[in-house]
Amino acid sequence: MSELLNTSPLGVARRFEAAGFRAWPAASVHYDHTWIIRLTAGHPAKRLNSVNPLDPGDVRDLDGRIERAARRFEAYGRPLVFRMSPLAGEQLTKRLDADDWERFSESLVMMMPLRAAPLDDVMPLIPLKDLGRYISATIRTHQHDASVRPGLTELVGSIEPEAGLFAIDAEDKAVASALCVHDGELAGLFEVATHEAARGNGHGRRIVLSAMKWARTRGARIAWLQVEADNEAAIALYRSLGFSEAYRYHYRRPQEDGK
Repeated sequence: MSELLNTSPLGVARRFEAAGFRAWPAASVHYDHTWIIRLTAGHPAKRLNSVNPLDPGDVRDLDGRIERAARRFEAYGRPLVFRMSPLAGEQLTKRLDADDWERFSESLVMMMPLRAAPLDDVMPLIPLKDLGRYISATIRTHQHDASVRPGLTELVGSIEPEAGLFAIDAEDKAVASALCVHDGELAGLFEVATHEAARGNGHGRRIVLSAMKWARTRGARIAWLQVEADNEAAIALYRSLGFSEAYRYHYRRPQEDGK
């Protein structure tokens, strides 16, 4: 049995946060004590463009460090955003509350032991070898603008742990896609999506199960993922497969002038 299942809540968060950084690497990473500042010019995702505090006890010079982070984000052409997991701690939260920082985009981190997953009868999908084909699939299923292709290609191509790229086609069009990153005992599921015109046909369940089966054959013991808290359909799917909530995170940003 994985030791992770018996780890403290903060220990679990530390493991998944670290795995998430490796699985979804930012183009530029800076450190301010235990804050990790991630910036990516080629992709607008918040998790790639945010300050990530990783120690609740690291509260020295909060005002100065927030100001320095703001200057760095401004120079990069990105709005200042903090990603607040349980590792951010109460004192930083109170500091942002004092200045009425907006809270938005809450997400759940969910996990499950792969030994409990219903994988024995799954007909596995073969991971794609063609990165360009996967990028085309995920752009379609997420309905991204085509302008994200260069940045997304660079991002996925820079993932250092073993990555499985999955897509399901129907009538020569991608209807579902997912990325599974095998990192030691962990299997992280990212960018899971079903095209809106193909929902309700079981594609999401099939692609998630196939990705988990692929990771289990490589020695992974724990599957985990991140899902937005208002995505009720996805959360219901993951719970039906055996996932449970490990912790939550959200984002904070300064109020715009006039608010």
